[in-house]
Amino acid sequence: MKTLLKKMMVALLALGIGQAVWAYDVPDFQETLQAAKKGNAQAQFNLGWMYANGQGVRQDPVQAVQWYRKAAEQGDARAQSNLGWMYDNGKGIRQDDTQAVQWYRKAAEQGVAEAQYSLGVMYHSGRGVRQDYAQAVQWFLKAAEQGYAAAQYNLGVMYDRGRGVRQDYAQAVQWYRKAAEQGDAQAQYNLGGMYEKGQGVRQDYVQAEQWYRKAAKQGLAEAQSNLGVMYAGGQGVRQDYAQAVHWYRKAAEQGYAAAQFNLGWMYAQGQGVRKDDKQAVQWYRKAAEQGFAEAQLNLGVMYGKGQGVRQDYVQAVYWYRKAAEQENAKAQYNLGLMYANGKGARQNLVIAKEWVGKACDNGIKLGCDAYRELNQKGY
Repeated sequence: MKTLLKKMMVALLALGIGQAVWAYDVPDFQETLQAAKKGNAQAQFNLGWMYANGQGVRQDPVQAVQWYRKAAEQGDARAQSNLGWMYDNGKGIRQDDTQAVQWYRKAAEQGVAEAQYSLGVMYHSGRGVRQDYAQAVQWFLKAAEQGYAAAQYNLGVMYDRGRGVRQDYAQAVQWYRKAAEQGDAQAQYNLGGMYEKGQGVRQDYVQAEQWYRKAAKQGLAEAQSNLGVMYAGGQGVRQDYAQAVHWYRKAAEQGYAAAQFNLGWMYAQGQGVRKDDKQAVQWYRKAAEQGFAEAQLNLGVMYGKGQGVRQDYVQAVYWYRKAAEQENAKAQYNLGLMYANGKGARQNLVIAKEWVGKACDNGIKLGCDAYRELNQKGY
């Protein structure tokens, strides 16, 4: 599963490396203030940073905006970038995408990687400018070539999906790798996916597992879930159901629906954990409530059979319907049977025929058989 473009809230650029040095050596506030009042752009930027971060003075985003603006209007690229961020996020000033784009552009044209990245995000999302994927790619590339990991990741996504550029999996892999090697968890996850599927690179489950693991250790739920799948299937690692459960649980506890479903399945089957239908129901329900169709189907089955929960045909129908409406073929067939047998719903063979017919259309042979039988009976 590929991840959407992310917009990391770019941290405000830190104190410059001229007269005023780094954040851990914050200059005296009064001295900086006096220099700023005399029009020193670097002092104005530093003063804005001090107000924005509460360094040496009480945090005050309104004052931060004021001093960033003074420095920005003198052409200070860092201040322009940070002022764009303040507009982008509505800090110290009313949120304004157009102004954010204006200031990001000024900084980006001076080569500030964070601003180039942020300007690319604005073009990608169509905020403050007309949506333009080609322009987004252009600005991501500029930042990526400076080694900015988030831009490298986004550029990988653009090549992966063919947005603003011709789809090119090899290029996607190249940029994912650059970001991944800098520790970007989303890039590590996507790079793992490319190895797993053999897109842009020779299929290699061992490499897939290694990149999933790097992202999983950073707490990325999607990677934790996929690492669980690798262990469950013995792909790239020795099959180990206990490890599969371990990683499914980590992702499931973060609310990741696919992992919740898989963890429910492990409890239902007694794989890697003692069989426990109640636990299976619990995890199926969490995933089902997020709209995960397979979990809705399985939860319906649990209600229909009274496994891990009191038998309740009405609830079975309820969950079958939710999955069926998402084109889950097995749920469509099961829902059709419930109507055919009058379980959990008033018997209605016309509606039953409709649902088993949908199941047939979606590849369920039993659905085709049931549809043909009902058709022969005149329904």
